[in-house]
Amino acid sequence: MSALHIQMMEEGVLSPEIKPSTPSKNIKLSDGIHGDDGGDLKLKMNKQSIMEKWGLLVLYCIFAAVGFIGGPLLLRVYFLHGGSRKWLSSALQTAGFPILLMPLAIHYAKRDKAVPQIDFFASPKLLLSSIFIGILLGVSNFMYSYGLSFLPVSTSSILLSTNLIFTALFALILVRQKFSPFSINAIVIMTLGSVLLGVGQNGDRPEGVTSLQYLLGFILCIGAAASGGLALPCIEVAYTKANQVMTYPIVLQYQFFMALSATVFSIIGMAVNKDFQAMQREADEFGLGKMEYYLVLVSSAVVWQISYIGTLGIIFYATSIFAGVVSAVLLPLTEIAAVIVFHEKFTGEKGMALAMSVWGFLSYFYGTYKESKVQTQIDSTKNQPK
Repeated sequence: MSALHIQMMEEGVLSPEIKPSTPSKNIKLSDGIHGDDGGDLKLKMNKQSIMEKWGLLVLYCIFAAVGFIGGPLLLRVYFLHGGSRKWLSSALQTAGFPILLMPLAIHYAKRDKAVPQIDFFASPKLLLSSIFIGILLGVSNFMYSYGLSFLPVSTSSILLSTNLIFTALFALILVRQKFSPFSINAIVIMTLGSVLLGVGQNGDRPEGVTSLQYLLGFILCIGAAASGGLALPCIEVAYTKANQVMTYPIVLQYQFFMALSATVFSIIGMAVNKDFQAMQREADEFGLGKMEYYLVLVSSAVVWQISYIGTLGIIFYATSIFAGVVSAVLLPLTEIAAVIVFHEKFTGEKGMALAMSVWGFLSYFYGTYKESKVQTQIDSTKNQPK
């Protein structure tokens, strides 16, 4: 699997109808209707197909919004009203993986049987890598859950946004990604934002949380961002070495086994920590009621998994750049929702850190956009008939 094939998968042009070895024109949703281009392969899209893809993209953006905003809020509700099991809250972030069986079943029923050379199922090698990365995801989820138990949602969200820094660093090491002035600017700005939050830590420390606990939560959220930043380049490496066409059903299977292994990792932690025995007592003592306790748990698992489906859909039908822009847009919405729902303090340091975080996001993805545009022009020049 070449880097070109990964880019084609991200742009939604790798499908069971197109072989990776066949030269093709990259079609994005914004491309509109094309006539005959001549050349190796003529790809046409009618207006109905374009509208359907736009509709799916909007739907996946809604899924991502529900998860990115609702997931942290529901976990914070769990901790605020008497929940204290860190391994349980970690498992909730991936335990909704059975939901992925529904879109997989739909894709399997609609698969093109006339193109048997395109595999529907992921290779064992690819699934094995998803299991290892899933364990890394489980570690990241545990650190995030532990950190969130001591921090306001607004603070933890800003800290998690620093995963862009670690993604860039690990991508440099694992996939030899080059740094641009824009990415360097983003790393510096977002690092300063995190330092600013650490300096003003006493301004938004929740009631009953000691300075030491707040500092521990701060460090754990940075650790969660770092491990999450490591996971993304590892996934890219796995896709590169997959030796098969990366279709959306295969991406869903990858996510399924990754979430499954992360959940198993958390369940083992729950068993060792005796979380299963404590759940009944915790439900009886939950501030909102016993029924509401289980409702919060189930809702949290579903919402987090919806966010994963949304992110995968955005990458497949648009680009990874657009997925990053969506997450950047949702960050201030998460902040606002936390302030409204939990009446969290929104200090001046937090406002400046938020502004610097958004600035860093926009700088990084604008730089990526410019680089991809230049690369597209270079590829177009190379593909022109001599």
